[in-house]
Amino acid sequence: MNSDVQRTVILKAWPFLEETIKDMFSSSFPGCFNVADLGCSSGPNTLLVISKIIDTIHKLCHQANKKLPEFQVFLNDLPRNDFNSIFQSLPEFYKRIKKEKFGPCFVAGMPGSFYERLFPSRSINFIHSSYSVHWLSKVPENLENNKRNIYITKSSPPSVCQTFLEQFQRDFSAFLSLRSEEIVSGGPMFLTFLGRSIADPSSKDCCCLLELLTKSLIQLVNEGLVEEADVDSFNMPCYFPYEEEVKSIVREQDRCGQNVANSIRAVTEPMLASHFGNAVIDPLFARFATLVAEHLAVEKTKVVAEPMLASHFGNAVIDPLFARFAMLVAEHLAVEKTKHINLVISMTRK
Repeated sequence: MNSDVQRTVILKAWPFLEETIKDMFSSSFPGCFNVADLGCSSGPNTLLVISKIIDTIHKLCHQANKKLPEFQVFLNDLPRNDFNSIFQSLPEFYKRIKKEKFGPCFVAGMPGSFYERLFPSRSINFIHSSYSVHWLSKVPENLENNKRNIYITKSSPPSVCQTFLEQFQRDFSAFLSLRSEEIVSGGPMFLTFLGRSIADPSSKDCCCLLELLTKSLIQLVNEGLVEEADVDSFNMPCYFPYEEEVKSIVREQDRCGQNVANSIRAVTEPMLASHFGNAVIDPLFARFATLVAEHLAVEKTKVVAEPMLASHFGNAVIDPLFARFAMLVAEHLAVEKTKHINLVISMTRK
């Protein structure tokens, strides 16, 4: 129920991913194709990309009269991910693979942080990750002066913005360096993650919902339900980079002889159109803003943020917090159409 935005972005990015597969297929192709999906989660999208990759390679092999390779799939996420539910869905997945005569396919879980090594050297042919790399390895340090905020806002000091950026630079550089050790020479890596369209790190296209969540917490502070010090000590471990910030890191990787970027694109996705379609957006905003906001923005933010919020503030704060958040989001969406900015990157190991 809360995976439609991610699914829409996967499908929007698919033509670019398909191009990457075709370019790879034009050169030599392995007898066993090892693919890793990093940040796979455990919902309906987990096997979506893998299925489409296998479908595409099957079509390419058929067109070129080549033998279909065997597939080894590694699904990676943090150890607390629900891998059991993924494994329970595999019999149906294998059944479809067998029915379509796609050849042998073997799926394995690979729990661990992708900010550490996950695979043996030069063992992976293709790496994919969607909606994961904007999560940092940890909350940046030295954010004590980001008072009454849980992320970057207009009121955040410049030093806070710089601290978040530096943490992302360290993490994304480490991510790319680690993958360059694991992927084969000439192997592609395809990444999709949330970003922003302008240089200002507090712009609405990346911070809007988190800013509204902050306002909801401040309302609870004013009502005496939450301690202000608890808000001051809480920050979200994520960063939504500007395209140029990503390019700068990628260029450094290129200079080091590791990865070269084939393309970096920005894909815009309206928050509500991904669920209902563009045709209904205007009348929905006119008549059902509150209902739509609660169903989409609130529930999706809650699914992502609730574990972190509950751990820091306690479970008792969750319901009153998101009740206030729903009202603020409804007011916002009634007058403004928020969009998701997604960065889509195709890279190749030198």
